Amino acid sequence: MRHKRVIPNRGFRVADQIQRDLSELIRELKDPRIGMPTVNAVEVTPDYAHAKVFFSVLVGDPEETAAALNEAAGFLRNGLFKRLQIHTVPTLHFHYDRSIERAAELSALISKANASRALDDDESRED
Repeated sequence: MRHKRVIPNRGFRVADQIQRDLSELIRELKDPRIGMPTVNAVEVTPDYAHAKVFFSVLVGDPEETAAALNEAAGFLRNGLFKRLQIHTVPTLHFHYDRSIERAAELSALISKANASRALDDDESRED
């Protein structure tokens, strides 16, 4: 019986390579529904069967971009198959990453709270 040789952090390295290669492959797509997506992260299942691809969009509608990317997933997977040196190229699932949006909203709320606190402090000093 042969033991499988375990390569440390292989899943992370495969996910990182998929992220880099997908960024290049997405730029080559001609679909007008795809705005200017940025691949933020890739999570690969332990068996490499599936990969969640998280993206944000600089220009374009996030839902429309997600639909177009999911439609092009087979084409992108085929492109990855030619680039990656692994037996199983994962099925791609694209998800819009709202973390940047949420960070901007939180930052705006913090700024607003700080501004109102400064205003309250100024008013209490005048009394």
